[in-house]
Amino acid sequence: MLPLDAGIAPIEFAGAFLIVGHCIAGLVELARSRDLAAARLLVIQGSLWGLSLKTAASLLKTIELHNWEQIAAFTAIFALRTLVKRVMTWEATLLKGQSHPGTMRHGKPPAS
Repeated sequence: MLPLDAGIAPIEFAGAFLIVGHCIAGLVELARSRDLAAARLLVIQGSLWGLSLKTAASLLKTIELHNWEQIAAFTAIFALRTLVKRVMTWEATLLKGQSHPGTMRHGKPPAS
């Protein structure tokens, strides 16, 4: 194992830990307050942070890409993580809009 590999594993673990920790926090928030939007925001926030760390770890692994198969695998992982992050950011924006009365929900003006 290269010294770089030893540094990548803790970064990936921290990303996974953030995701799992925020999922648990979301469940606790849901059980405590019954506020689904707040629980979803917690999960989204943790997922975005965790995915950022996991993406950083994947980028560090690019130093070891030696053939087209490895490059294609990295590109697919990076594209999927980018897509997931964009969808979660979009959903967080919608949820934040729902938590404020009188704001637009799902692109529709509030009912009068």
